[in-house]
Amino acid sequence: MNTAVKDMLAAYPADLGGVDRDRLARCIEECLVCAQACTACADACLSEEMVAELTKCIRTDADCADVCATTAAVLSRHTGYDADVTRAVLMACAAVCKACGDECASHADRHEHCRVCAEACRRCEQACNDLLASLG
Repeated sequence: MNTAVKDMLAAYPADLGGVDRDRLARCIEECLVCAQACTACADACLSEEMVAELTKCIRTDADCADVCATTAAVLSRHTGYDADVTRAVLMACAAVCKACGDECASHADRHEHCRVCAEACRRCEQACNDLLASLG
């Protein structure tokens, strides 16, 4: 199935070099999904009666959403590509997704939104690591 991400990568007029387009598309998509899940999870945490116990989760969700959105944006730009910047952004994204996934997983037995978010974080972390590995 084609997605807007894949369609835009296919429409890019210049060569992407040796970047694996499927891994790149998957990573961009997972970053966007994770950013949305983290934003929604933070908002859901704010609606919980025990909100004071969820401050670390809310903060981690917000950080992860921002980093994932930024990573998707950086990965969507190819003109003047800098492999060092891409690697650094991917490593940061994988790290914040791990932290957020761990934090949300610690609340997953009590809050369904945290379970859903933890899963999105794990998928994004894996997609970032897969793309990193393909970059060499």
